[in-house]
Amino acid sequence: MQINVNSYFCGAGLMDIGLINAGLTINQSFEIDTDAVKTYRENIGHHVKQCDLTEELVLNQEECDAMVFTYPCTKYSTIGDIHGVRTGDDLFLHALRHLAIRKPDAYVVENVPGMRAFPLVMEAMTKLPDYYVHVFCPVQSQHWLPQRRDRLIIFGTRRPFEVRPPKNCRPVTLAEIVEHDPEVTLPSAIKARMSGKYRDLPIISDPSKGDIAPTCVAHYAKDKSTRLVADKRFPMGVRPYSVREYARLQGVPDWFTFPVSATSAYRQIGNGVSVPKGEWAGGELFRYFQQSKKLDKVA
Repeated sequence: MQINVNSYFCGAGLMDIGLINAGLTINQSFEIDTDAVKTYRENIGHHVKQCDLTEELVLNQEECDAMVFTYPCTKYSTIGDIHGVRTGDDLFLHALRHLAIRKPDAYVVENVPGMRAFPLVMEAMTKLPDYYVHVFCPVQSQHWLPQRRDRLIIFGTRRPFEVRPPKNCRPVTLAEIVEHDPEVTLPSAIKARMSGKYRDLPIISDPSKGDIAPTCVAHYAKDKSTRLVADKRFPMGVRPYSVREYARLQGVPDWFTFPVSATSAYRQIGNGVSVPKGEWAGGELFRYFQQSKKLDKVA
Protein backbone atom coordinates (compact mmCIF):
# COMPACT_ATOMS: atom_id res chain seq x y z
CA MET A 1 0.00 0.00 0.00
CA GLN A 2 1.48 3.32 -1.08
CA ILE A 3 0.56 6.37 0.97
CA ASN A 4 1.54 9.66 -0.67
CA VAL A 5 2.45 12.57 1.57
CA ASN A 6 3.10 16.21 0.73
CA SER A 7 5.51 17.82 3.19
CA TYR A 8 5.40 21.58 3.76
CA PHE A 9 8.15 23.77 5.28
CA CYS A 10 10.23 20.58 5.12
CA GLY A 11 13.64 22.13 5.84
CA ALA A 12 16.51 19.72 5.25
CA GLY A 13 14.09 16.80 5.50
CA LEU A 14 14.52 15.48 9.05
CA MET A 15 10.78 14.94 9.52
CA ASP A 16 10.61 13.35 6.08
CA ILE A 17 13.27 10.79 7.01
CA GLY A 18 11.00 9.63 9.81
CA LEU A 19 7.96 9.50 7.56
CA ILE A 20 9.86 7.44 5.00
CA ASN A 21 11.11 5.10 7.74
CA ALA A 22 7.48 4.55 8.72
CA GLY A 23 6.64 3.34 5.22
CA LEU A 24 5.17 6.50 3.69
CA THR A 25 6.08 7.95 0.29
CA ILE A 26 7.04 11.62 0.07
CA ASN A 27 5.19 12.84 -2.97
CA GLN A 28 6.30 16.46 -2.91
CA SER A 29 8.17 18.62 -0.41
CA PHE A 30 8.29 22.40 -0.23
CA GLU A 31 10.98 24.61 1.33
CA ILE A 32 12.14 28.20 0.85
CA ASP A 33 15.71 28.00 2.18
CA THR A 34 18.35 27.42 -0.52
CA ASP A 35 20.82 25.51 1.68
CA ALA A 36 18.12 23.30 3.17
CA VAL A 37 16.89 22.38 -0.32
CA LYS A 38 20.46 21.54 -1.33
CA THR A 39 20.82 19.22 1.66
CA TYR A 40 17.43 17.63 0.99
CA ARG A 41 18.27 16.90 -2.65
CA GLU A 42 21.66 15.49 -1.69
CA ASN A 43 20.14 12.96 0.72
CA ILE A 44 16.47 12.30 0.04
CA GLY A 45 15.54 13.24 -3.51
CA HIS A 46 14.68 15.88 -6.07
CA HIS A 47 10.96 15.93 -5.31
CA VAL A 48 11.56 18.99 -3.11
CA LYS A 49 10.52 22.32 -4.60
CA GLN A 50 12.21 25.53 -3.55
CA CYS A 51 9.46 28.09 -3.25
CA ASP A 52 7.64 30.56 -1.06
CA LEU A 53 4.49 28.76 0.11
CA THR A 54 2.70 32.06 0.57
CA GLU A 55 2.73 32.31 -3.23
CA GLU A 56 2.22 28.62 -4.05
CA LEU A 57 -1.15 27.58 -5.52
CA VAL A 58 -2.55 24.43 -3.95
CA LEU A 59 -4.20 23.11 -7.09
CA ASN A 60 -0.91 23.28 -8.99
CA GLN A 61 0.52 20.66 -6.64
CA GLU A 62 0.25 16.92 -6.96
CA GLU A 63 -2.58 15.20 -5.12
CA CYS A 64 -1.74 13.40 -1.90
CA ASP A 65 -3.25 11.22 0.81
CA ALA A 66 -1.85 13.25 3.70
CA MET A 67 -0.28 16.63 4.36
CA VAL A 68 2.43 17.34 6.94
CA PHE A 69 3.16 20.89 8.09
CA THR A 70 6.20 21.93 10.12
CA TYR A 71 5.98 25.69 9.71
CA PRO A 72 8.60 27.79 11.56
CA CYS A 73 8.29 27.93 15.33
CA THR A 74 10.45 30.94 16.26
CA LYS A 75 7.57 33.35 16.80
CA TYR A 76 5.61 30.82 18.87
CA SER A 77 8.49 29.88 21.17
CA THR A 78 8.40 31.05 24.80
CA ILE A 79 12.00 32.25 24.46
CA GLY A 80 10.59 34.74 21.97
CA ASP A 81 9.25 36.66 24.98
CA ILE A 82 12.83 37.54 25.92
CA HIS A 83 13.56 39.04 22.51
CA GLY A 84 10.10 40.50 21.95
CA VAL A 85 9.39 38.34 18.91
CA ARG A 86 6.75 36.01 20.34
CA THR A 87 4.05 37.36 18.09
CA GLY A 88 2.96 34.34 16.09
CA ASP A 89 2.93 34.62 12.31
CA ASP A 90 0.61 34.05 9.41
CA LEU A 91 2.27 30.95 7.94
CA PHE A 92 -0.33 28.78 9.68
CA LEU A 93 -2.91 30.44 7.41
CA HIS A 94 -1.18 28.94 4.40
CA ALA A 95 -1.26 25.51 6.04
CA LEU A 96 -4.97 26.10 6.63
CA ARG A 97 -5.40 27.23 3.01
CA HIS A 98 -3.82 24.01 1.78
CA LEU A 99 -5.98 21.87 4.04
CA ALA A 100 -9.20 23.65 3.16
CA ILE A 101 -8.64 23.37 -0.60
CA ARG A 102 -7.08 19.89 -0.83
CA LYS A 103 -9.00 18.24 2.04
CA PRO A 104 -6.58 15.31 2.41
CA ASP A 105 -7.58 12.14 4.23
CA ALA A 106 -5.19 13.07 7.04
CA TYR A 107 -2.83 15.80 8.17
CA VAL A 108 -0.14 16.37 10.78
CA VAL A 109 1.04 19.69 12.24
CA GLU A 110 4.27 19.97 14.26
CA ASN A 111 5.34 23.00 16.26
CA VAL A 112 6.47 24.14 19.71
CA PRO A 113 4.17 23.90 22.76
CA GLY A 114 4.12 27.71 22.78
CA MET A 115 1.77 27.62 19.80
CA ARG A 116 -1.02 26.82 22.28
CA ALA A 117 -0.75 30.43 23.52
CA PHE A 118 -2.29 31.56 20.21
CA PRO A 119 -6.01 30.60 20.22
CA LEU A 120 -6.56 31.65 16.62
CA VAL A 121 -3.82 29.31 15.43
CA MET A 122 -5.04 26.41 17.56
CA GLU A 123 -8.62 26.92 16.39
CA ALA A 124 -7.53 26.90 12.76
CA MET A 125 -5.46 23.73 13.13
CA THR A 126 -7.81 21.72 15.38
CA LYS A 127 -11.38 22.77 14.52
CA LEU A 128 -11.59 22.06 10.81
CA PRO A 129 -14.99 20.60 9.88
CA ASP A 130 -15.05 16.90 8.93
CA TYR A 131 -11.81 16.04 10.79
CA TYR A 132 -11.28 14.07 13.96
CA VAL A 133 -8.39 15.70 15.77
CA HIS A 134 -5.89 14.47 18.37
CA VAL A 135 -3.42 16.83 20.05
CA PHE A 136 -0.28 15.55 21.77
CA CYS A 137 1.75 17.92 23.92
CA PRO A 138 4.43 17.72 25.00
CA VAL A 139 5.96 15.05 22.80
CA GLN A 140 9.45 14.78 24.24
CA SER A 141 12.52 13.97 22.17
CA GLN A 142 14.11 12.44 25.27
CA HIS A 143 11.65 9.58 24.83
CA TRP A 144 14.04 8.45 22.07
CA LEU A 145 17.11 10.69 22.20
CA PRO A 146 19.48 12.37 24.69
CA GLN A 147 18.03 15.83 24.05
CA ARG A 148 15.43 17.93 25.88
CA ARG A 149 13.04 19.02 23.16
CA ASP A 150 9.28 19.27 23.64
CA ARG A 151 6.92 19.62 20.73
CA LEU A 152 3.22 19.88 19.90
CA ILE A 153 1.88 17.34 17.40
CA ILE A 154 -1.61 17.58 15.91
CA PHE A 155 -3.23 14.73 13.97
CA GLY A 156 -6.36 15.23 11.86
CA THR A 157 -8.15 12.32 10.16
CA ARG A 158 -11.32 12.21 8.08
CA ARG A 159 -12.46 9.04 9.84
CA PRO A 160 -12.53 8.25 13.56
CA PHE A 161 -9.14 6.89 14.59
CA GLU A 162 -7.38 6.47 17.92
CA VAL A 163 -3.85 7.82 17.54
CA ARG A 164 -1.51 6.04 19.93
CA PRO A 165 1.05 7.95 21.98
CA PRO A 166 4.73 7.03 21.54
CA LYS A 167 5.64 3.59 22.83
CA ASN A 168 8.07 3.15 25.69
CA CYS A 169 11.58 2.47 24.46
CA ARG A 170 15.18 2.70 25.60
CA PRO A 171 16.43 6.08 24.48
CA VAL A 172 19.84 6.50 22.89
CA THR A 173 22.34 7.83 25.43
CA LEU A 174 24.62 10.82 25.06
CA ALA A 175 27.61 8.50 25.41
CA GLU A 176 26.38 6.65 22.32
CA ILE A 177 26.22 9.74 20.13
CA VAL A 178 29.57 11.40 20.93
CA GLU A 179 32.29 10.98 18.34
CA HIS A 180 35.71 9.48 19.06
CA ASP A 181 37.43 12.19 17.05
CA PRO A 182 35.05 15.16 16.75
CA GLU A 183 35.76 18.02 14.37
CA VAL A 184 35.01 21.17 16.34
CA THR A 185 36.22 24.73 16.68
CA LEU A 186 36.75 26.30 20.09
CA PRO A 187 35.55 29.91 20.17
CA SER A 188 37.15 32.22 22.74
CA ALA A 189 33.71 32.74 24.26
CA ILE A 190 33.97 29.28 25.88
CA LYS A 191 36.76 30.39 28.21
CA ALA A 192 35.02 33.68 28.90
CA ARG A 193 31.72 32.02 29.70
CA MET A 194 33.35 29.32 31.84
CA SER A 195 35.12 32.10 33.74
CA GLY A 196 31.84 33.85 34.53
CA LYS A 197 32.31 36.81 32.20
CA TYR A 198 28.84 36.30 30.73
CA ARG A 199 25.53 36.55 32.55
CA ASP A 200 24.88 32.81 32.14
CA LEU A 201 27.20 29.86 32.62
CA PRO A 202 27.21 27.22 29.87
CA ILE A 203 24.99 24.15 30.01
CA ILE A 204 27.49 21.29 30.27
CA SER A 205 26.29 17.75 29.62
CA ASP A 206 28.49 14.87 30.79
CA PRO A 207 28.05 11.59 28.87
CA SER A 208 29.70 9.62 31.69
CA LYS A 209 27.03 10.79 34.13
CA GLY A 210 24.06 9.93 31.96
CA ASP A 211 23.27 13.58 31.20
CA ILE A 212 21.23 14.62 28.19
CA ALA A 213 21.76 17.68 26.02
CA PRO A 214 19.59 20.79 26.07
CA THR A 215 17.45 21.66 23.07
CA CYS A 216 19.35 21.87 19.78
CA VAL A 217 18.99 25.47 18.66
CA ALA A 218 19.27 26.76 15.12
CA HIS A 219 21.71 29.53 16.09
CA TYR A 220 24.21 27.15 17.70
CA ALA A 221 27.04 28.15 15.35
CA LYS A 222 26.91 31.65 16.88
CA ASP A 223 26.43 30.47 20.48
CA LYS A 224 28.61 27.38 20.84
CA SER A 225 29.74 28.46 24.29
CA THR A 226 26.20 28.13 25.68
CA ARG A 227 25.87 24.35 25.18
CA LEU A 228 28.92 22.17 25.79
CA VAL A 229 29.75 18.50 26.23
CA ALA A 230 32.24 17.33 28.86
CA ASP A 231 35.42 16.02 27.23
CA LYS A 232 38.70 15.81 29.21
CA ARG A 233 40.76 15.89 26.01
CA PHE A 234 39.94 19.57 25.48
CA PRO A 235 40.92 22.75 27.37
CA MET A 236 38.83 23.27 30.52
CA GLY A 237 37.40 19.76 29.97
CA VAL A 238 34.60 20.89 27.65
CA ARG A 239 33.92 21.45 23.98
CA PRO A 240 31.05 22.23 21.60
CA TYR A 241 29.07 19.52 19.84
CA SER A 242 30.27 18.60 16.36
CA VAL A 243 27.87 18.83 13.42
CA ARG A 244 27.56 15.03 13.38
CA GLU A 245 26.84 14.88 17.10
CA TYR A 246 24.28 17.65 16.75
CA ALA A 247 22.63 15.67 13.96
CA ARG A 248 22.64 12.52 16.08
CA LEU A 249 20.92 14.43 18.88
CA GLN A 250 18.06 14.85 16.41
CA GLY A 251 18.13 11.18 15.41
CA VAL A 252 19.64 11.89 11.99
CA PRO A 253 21.39 8.77 10.60
CA ASP A 254 25.09 8.97 9.82
CA TRP A 255 24.55 8.40 6.09
CA PHE A 256 22.89 11.82 5.96
CA THR A 257 25.39 14.47 4.85
CA PHE A 258 25.40 18.26 4.87
CA PRO A 259 26.88 19.68 1.62
CA VAL A 260 26.86 23.16 3.14
CA SER A 261 28.83 25.17 5.70
CA ALA A 262 28.92 24.06 9.33
CA THR A 263 26.95 27.19 10.25
CA SER A 264 24.18 26.24 7.84
CA ALA A 265 24.28 22.60 8.94
CA TYR A 266 23.78 23.55 12.61
CA ARG A 267 20.89 25.80 11.58
CA GLN A 268 19.20 23.08 9.52
CA ILE A 269 19.55 20.58 12.36
CA GLY A 270 18.23 22.99 14.97
CA ASN A 271 15.27 23.91 12.77
CA GLY A 272 14.42 20.27 12.09
CA VAL A 273 12.04 17.78 13.67
CA SER A 274 13.60 14.93 15.61
CA VAL A 275 13.58 11.97 13.22
CA PRO A 276 11.94 9.54 15.70
CA LYS A 277 9.03 11.95 16.14
CA GLY A 278 8.51 11.87 12.39
CA GLU A 279 8.68 8.09 12.43
CA TRP A 280 6.12 7.88 15.23
CA ALA A 281 3.77 10.31 13.44
CA GLY A 282 4.31 8.47 10.15
CA GLY A 283 3.62 5.13 11.79
CA GLU A 284 0.29 6.37 13.10
CA LEU A 285 -0.62 7.73 9.66
CA PHE A 286 0.26 4.35 8.17
CA ARG A 287 -2.00 2.59 10.69
CA TYR A 288 -4.81 5.00 9.90
CA PHE A 289 -4.66 4.29 6.17
CA GLN A 290 -4.46 0.55 6.83
CA GLN A 291 -7.61 0.79 8.90
CA SER A 292 -9.33 2.92 6.26
CA LYS A 293 -8.49 0.39 3.56
CA LYS A 294 -10.03 -2.40 5.63
CA LEU A 295 -13.19 -0.37 6.16
CA ASP A 296 -13.43 0.31 2.43
CA LYS A 297 -13.19 -3.41 1.69
CA VAL A 298 -15.98 -4.17 4.16
CA ALA A 299 -18.16 -1.45 2.64
